[in-house]
Amino acid sequence: MSYKKQLLLMIASLPLKKQIKPMKKTIMAIVLCIAGMQLLHAQANLPGATTATPTKEQQELLDLSKAKWQWMSNKSVDTLNGLFAENCVFVHMGGSWGKTQELNTIKNGFIWYKKAAVYGASVNIFGNTAILLNDIDLLAVVGGNEVTHAFMVTEVYLKEDGKWKMGSLTFSTLLRPVKMNGGSQPAQPQH
Repeated sequence: MSYKKQLLLMIASLPLKKQIKPMKKTIMAIVLCIAGMQLLHAQANLPGATTATPTKEQQELLDLSKAKWQWMSNKSVDTLNGLFAENCVFVHMGGSWGKTQELNTIKNGFIWYKKAAVYGASVNIFGNTAILLNDIDLLAVVGGNEVTHAFMVTEVYLKEDGKWKMGSLTFSTLLRPVKMNGGSQPAQPQH
């Protein structure tokens, strides 16, 4: 008798309960695979990813973020004061601080955000909270020195009384080379 026939006879001789248990595991594995595939399609929007056209609210936030970079470049602290929530936090390479210190840093030129080249931006909205990511090269003057860095900037916005207010701005250094070649220095890869 062949091995396959022996195996089939052995399975057939098992109580029905023992035959069903492996089937339950197989069915459960199939269900988990299908659920996993569904979750793959529910990923967050990321900069540079091909996504559907932004909703009206997402576009409003993308436009607000773009305007914010210009306000920071122009040192428009009165406009930024209206954008930043009172308890807004800022995380930079050199430290973190609140709204008043950030506005003073911009106003007094301790950091001059000369130019932000945005290569990709995305926004995910969760009720009254939005998380916006910007893949940028930032040309800035810090402590009198002009520098260019590649950053993934995370902006958190909160909707208060129908208006979006910034709750947090975080700069995370990217390992990719700087793409921007503007200002007085050539673009250099970051290590």
